[in-house]
Amino acid sequence: MSLLEPEILSVTETTRQIKNLIEANFPYTWVIGEISNCTVARSGHIYLTLKDDNAQLRAVIWKRTASRLKFQIEDGMEVVAAGPIELYQARGTYQLNIEQLLPQGVGALELAFRQMQEKLAAEGLFNPEHKQPIPRFPRKIALVTSPTSAAVRDMLQVITRRWQAADIVIVPVAVQGDGAAEQIAAGIEVAAQLPGVDTIITGRGGGSLEDLWAFNEEVVARAIFDCPIPIISAVGHEIDISIADLVADRRALTPSEAAELAVPLQTDVLATLSHWRGQLATNLKQRARQIRLQLDSLAGRPALTRPMDLIHNRASQLDELDRRLKRSTRELVSRLQSETRHLASSLEALSPLKVLSRGYSITRRGAESKASTPEIVKSVDQLQPGDTITTKVSDGSITSQVQELHPDSEEAS
Repeated sequence: MSLLEPEILSVTETTRQIKNLIEANFPYTWVIGEISNCTVARSGHIYLTLKDDNAQLRAVIWKRTASRLKFQIEDGMEVVAAGPIELYQARGTYQLNIEQLLPQGVGALELAFRQMQEKLAAEGLFNPEHKQPIPRFPRKIALVTSPTSAAVRDMLQVITRRWQAADIVIVPVAVQGDGAAEQIAAGIEVAAQLPGVDTIITGRGGGSLEDLWAFNEEVVARAIFDCPIPIISAVGHEIDISIADLVADRRALTPSEAAELAVPLQTDVLATLSHWRGQLATNLKQRARQIRLQLDSLAGRPALTRPMDLIHNRASQLDELDRRLKRSTRELVSRLQSETRHLASSLEALSPLKVLSRGYSITRRGAESKASTPEIVKSVDQLQPGDTITTKVSDGSITSQVQELHPDSEEAS
């Protein structure tokens, strides 16, 4: 082989040398660009492209790194990505293996907070109609927080000083670090199941945004929203605000204020009771005086001082009414008797018997019977020779048989 003859490499060897060259020169690279073509695979890996005005670079975020991201990746987001550049030898393509990802213009946690706030607000988790009232006189309070923190000591001191009638139970959880959000959510569920618990306080003292981040996790927000017991959230200091604060039934600026919101001040309650006791006694005395005056007024009335006068008056009125009733009755009876006699005379004048006494009679077809009234004969056309007829006269009746019928000649013509 001639010395000038070029070395011929296989595709594999060529790609391997390029891979070694690239990965040796770009072991960890920071790249700024805009995200596009972002895709989340079933495996949990995230595939995307970083681009600027003149070029683009493929990138991948493996599942382990993706699960630790605080914010949601979206197309069009300007980011700074860091990690080694690797070449996939089987395809001859290279990509940035992202191990760190920072949004441009705003911090990663701040962006994650905004995204979570927008998501939960759209679902209605912050709506006022879902807020439960905090019991005015709680019987048992559950504190879901770190048992060794200064915050829990402050809450215990404030509650026991203000209201000694409430029992307190501490549900110990981690309030920062890996797994803290899951512990807080589980602690809220445990507190809601404890017998007699009617108020829950969850929170912690101040710290950085990273320290308070567990209370911005979605799992904690949903545990608070689903809890049937009213919850007071007290995360950080006055200037700090968390997702837990927005979802909770009541937000306190500090853990100490949460304790103040959870229980009344015992001296105030006693002062209020004393005031109402005095007010009640005053009202009862005033009412008793009014009743005494009413009784005195009633006692001076004639009906009570001279009760027989009323009886005598009523007896006299009764006698007078009796006399009026008797007189009216006699007058009514007399008038009715006169009217009866007049009606009798009128009826007698119209009576058929009166007519019969003047020589008239009534003829009926057939014999008279108590069961039925025979037909009155008004015309010879109603009879046939041989028919039996009964004739009523003033002092009796005559039964006869028709021999012949003689219609009036004028009617016959």
